[in-house]
Amino acid sequence: MANHIVVMGVAGCGKSTVVEAIRDQLGYTLAEGDDFHPQANIDKMSAGIPLTDEDRWPWLDVINKWMIARESLDENTVVSSSALKRSYREALSKDLNVYFLHLDGSQELIQARLSARKNHFMPASLLPSQFAILEPLGDDENGEVISIEGTIEDVVARSIEAVKAYELREQSAK
Repeated sequence: MANHIVVMGVAGCGKSTVVEAIRDQLGYTLAEGDDFHPQANIDKMSAGIPLTDEDRWPWLDVINKWMIARESLDENTVVSSSALKRSYREALSKDLNVYFLHLDGSQELIQARLSARKNHFMPASLLPSQFAILEPLGDDENGEVISIEGTIEDVVARSIEAVKAYELREQSAK
């Protein structure tokens, strides 16, 4: 059985950097969640309009189906996705065992990082709307919260350590 990791959190928390590190260091097949958005979602976000649940359901379904297809090939996957609500994480986990890494930090820290980011369709003005709907991982959810304090190297190291620990738990459970 393959492992499926979703690196989650609000815009600007470092999801893309962490999924690339998991791909590069652990050999997982990577998917950038933003690549699965239909153009209508990208246009909406580019205009500074937050997505609704109705906008997100088809997007989450496509990501879930992508992971299921990789499962059939016994490929480990890592995907970046905001996965802000428990219901979104449940949609991503449909018919699949998914481990979530929640990259967590203060709104002030992430706002500062977003302000420095270039060439991304998601404007910093949408960050408050993301924090407003964020439902942190519950104790009963399969995942771990990773602090984004410190350097990006620190965040990557904590994330890789969490995935390796998860792999060991999954291996011993088989």
